Amino acid sequence: MTPLLQVWLAAAPVTEGRDGWYVFDDDRHVDLGELKGNIGSSNYPLPPDVDLAALPSVTIWCDRFNVSFAAAALKPE
Repeated sequence: MTPLLQVWLAAAPVTEGRDGWYVFDDDRHVDLGELKGNIGSSNYPLPPDVDLAALPSVTIWCDRFNVSFAAAALKPE
């Protein structure tokens, strides 16, 4: 089976190391769709009702294996 990678905004905080691999489906999240690529930048439209203050993390999530491939904390400008 191959991974199916999705971009999620998540309520769970980013945790370093292996402890952070499995946390993002434990809490609220918004699925922004399939990962568009792994080179360069991509844009993902946000649904109008998304509260970014309640979703401080972004993850590349594999629902098939229930694991995060990468994650980053979102910081307001």
